[in-house]
Amino acid sequence: MELIQNTPDLAAYLAADDAIDHEHPVVRRTVATLSADAPDAYAYAEAAFTFVRDAIPHSVDSGDPRVTWRASDVLETRTGICYAKSHALVALLRARGIPAALCYQKFEAVHGLIALKLPGRERWVRQDARGGEAGAGAQFRLDCEQLAFAVRPEFNEVDYPVLFAEPHPAVLQCLRDAVDRPRLAQLLPTAL
Repeated sequence: MELIQNTPDLAAYLAADDAIDHEHPVVRRTVATLSADAPDAYAYAEAAFTFVRDAIPHSVDSGDPRVTWRASDVLETRTGICYAKSHALVALLRARGIPAALCYQKFEAVHGLIALKLPGRERWVRQDARGGEAGAGAQFRLDCEQLAFAVRPEFNEVDYPVLFAEPHPAVLQCLRDAVDRPRLAQLLPTAL
């Protein structure tokens, strides 16, 4: 699948916004900690991926009722669904100058993941830091994708090819409107 930037300006994939608040002190502290053992962009990207996948439980798996949507909140509370975890990973990557995008898949509901573009590489590579029981197979790979879930076209599941510089409005709206995770389950978009 050919991944398509929704904006041609690569600088948009380094920008901060309300959800990808990579200038926030908690994001900066996390970047400093992860950078200590990461000598280059490749090692750092893998460390950031592993941290978000393994140290921040998916709230459905952990039963946490809180809904987070800002990267800084995800990192501070250590909880979030796939969208929120993606916001956190994108913020950690952008804070180190690594272009990162948000992307999505459609299953029963829309699933969030990210794509990154490492120095010296021509193409974007998708990564899925969902983690937890249902996404235990997701790995940081640059040679081929190893995502939490593979789409099954025969069930009308879809890999959306668009790389978003900002969270998709439907995704951000459902996160902002949910007072808790049970309400969030009712608001999740089923398509983009």
